[in-house]
Amino acid sequence: MKVVLVNGSPHQNGCTFTALNEVAVTLNQEGIETDFFWIGNQPLNGCISCRVCTTKRQCVFDDKVNEFLNIAENYDGFIFGTPVHYASAGGAITSFMDRVFYAESNGKRNLFYLKPAVCVISARRAGTTATYDQMNKYFGISQMPIISSQYWNMVHGSTPEQVKNDIEGLQIMRTLGRNMAFFLKCKEVGLKNGVELPIKEEKTYTNFIR
Repeated sequence: MKVVLVNGSPHQNGCTFTALNEVAVTLNQEGIETDFFWIGNQPLNGCISCRVCTTKRQCVFDDKVNEFLNIAENYDGFIFGTPVHYASAGGAITSFMDRVFYAESNGKRNLFYLKPAVCVISARRAGTTATYDQMNKYFGISQMPIISSQYWNMVHGSTPEQVKNDIEGLQIMRTLGRNMAFFLKCKEVGLKNGVELPIKEEKTYTNFIR
């Protein structure tokens, strides 16, 4: 079993990475393989709703989003980390998430179906819970079980060294890793013993215009 940890910070080895790494170390201790995926620090286009992904099965903008979509099927679980910018997820990771989940859904690639997901939030001080709510909405619309911890998945600090002194935050990350590992192992055992995936209906779309 393998989990990918997506670093949504413009800093490859900053506070967000420090939190993600604590989860990764714990997952490794539980026998789960891990890879890191950094979205980089170059501009990422927002989704323009051109719907090219419905036919091409990838985004019209060929950048980190398509790179991620091309490897996502190799993973059993997903962890997305983001810093807090103005009480919400950073602009780059927001564009990344919008385009990844839009392309995955419209392209019907089935990359995320019933695979567990986690968000990890890093902040100097505040805005963590608003960002936590924002990130979890991507998973909730995609039939991804959301793994939780003993508290909301957040760390605090302005530098990696300060994050390492957030002893409660790091414990939350370790608990998160163990809970993710437990879910993955339970899912594997269930599937091996004949527990079938749920019946999937064709999606029905409605709106409020009559």
